[in-house]
Amino acid sequence: MMLSLLIGSSAVILSACNKPAPAPAPTAQKAANPDPMEVTIRAEMGAQFKVSPLEEVEITPLLDIAGRIEANERLVTRIGASVTGRVTEVLSELGDKVRPGQPLARVASHELTNMQMNYLRAHSAASQAERAVERAKQLIQADVIGSAELQRRESEQSVARAELRAAHDQLRQVGLDAQAIDKLRDNGILHPATAVSASISGVVIERKVSQGQVAQPGDPLFTVADLSNVWVAGALPEQVARSVQTGQSVSIEVPALGQKTLSGKIIFVGDTVSPETRTVAIRTQVDNAQRELKPQMLATMRIGGTPYKSLAIPAQAVVRENDRDHVFVRTGDGRFRLTPVELGALSGGLRPVIKGLSAGAQVVTEGAFHMNNERKRAELE
Repeated sequence: MMLSLLIGSSAVILSACNKPAPAPAPTAQKAANPDPMEVTIRAEMGAQFKVSPLEEVEITPLLDIAGRIEANERLVTRIGASVTGRVTEVLSELGDKVRPGQPLARVASHELTNMQMNYLRAHSAASQAERAVERAKQLIQADVIGSAELQRRESEQSVARAELRAAHDQLRQVGLDAQAIDKLRDNGILHPATAVSASISGVVIERKVSQGQVAQPGDPLFTVADLSNVWVAGALPEQVARSVQTGQSVSIEVPALGQKTLSGKIIFVGDTVSPETRTVAIRTQVDNAQRELKPQMLATMRIGGTPYKSLAIPAQAVVRENDRDHVFVRTGDGRFRLTPVELGALSGGLRPVIKGLSAGAQVVTEGAFHMNNERKRAELE
C-alpha cells in the first residue's frame, strides 16, 4: 500500500515538471511603419528650403510652333531669258552674290539678230526723215513747195522717230546695254548673244540652266533673293488658330544659332485650313542683316496667348516621381509630405495647378530636389 502511494506521488510530480512554461506577457507594442511619402527635416537644415503659400498669379500661355526659315517672297525675283535661244555661257552659280544689271548667263538668238536689223532700219528711216524735213524747210523758204508738203514730211519724221525709240527699247529689254546699242548704230556691229541679267541685289538661291540648253521666254533660269529680311513660316493646329492674331509678338529660337532668341510680329495668319495636316499657315518677318539665318533652317516660334489667372508653382518646385508630378507640402513643424499634383504646361517659369492643391497650401518652392533626396535616404534607413 505504501509503495503504491509513493509511485502515484512520483507520477504527479513528474507530470507537473513536464508542463510548458506560460508565455511571457507583451512588454512593448511593435512600432508602426513610417509613411514613405513624408519626411521630417531637422531644424539646422531648414535654411536650405523655401516654403511659400500657393496663390493665384497671371499666366500667359505659350504656344510652341515648329517652323522654318524662308526667303521673303516680296524680295525674290525669278529671272529668265527674254528671247528664244541657246545658252552659250553660264556666269553665276548657287550662292553667288549679285547686283542689279550683273550678267548671269548669255543666250545666242536669231530673234536678237532680227531685232538688231529692225533697229538699223528704223535708224536709217529716221535719218532720212530728218533730212527730208531739212530740205523741205529750205524749199519752202525758196517758195518752191507749200506748207502742206512740209507738214507731211514732219509727220513722217515723227513716225520714224517713234519706230526708232521702239526698236531701241526692245533691244534694251532683251539685254543689250547702251554701249552695245551705240556700237550697233555707229558701226553696224551685230551682237550674237544677249545677257540674262540680275534685276535686284541678292543671292542666287536657285539655278535651272546649263550651257547648251535652249531657253524660252518665261522659263525661270535663276532665282535671286534679298536675304536681308526673311520669313519664319509655321503651321498652327486648327484648335488654337483663333487665339493667334496678326500683329502679335513672337519669339523665335533657331537651334543652329545656339541660345540666341529673335523677336518679331505675326504678319500673316491663313484664312483656310490645310486638309492634309489640319493646320493654319502663319508667318512672321525677321531682320537678317548679318545673314545668319539661312532658308530651310529649322526654328521654333513661341507665341503668347491670352493671359488668365490660376494657382501656379515655380517649375523648380516640381518633383518627378513614378512618372507623375509631385510637390512637397508642409504638414507641420519640420514635416513635409510628397503630394501628387496635376499641372499645366510651363509658361514663364510657372506651372499652373490643375488638380491636387488648394489656395494657401504651404509648398516647398526651393530645394524640393534635395528634400526628396532626404526622403529617400530616410526611407532606406
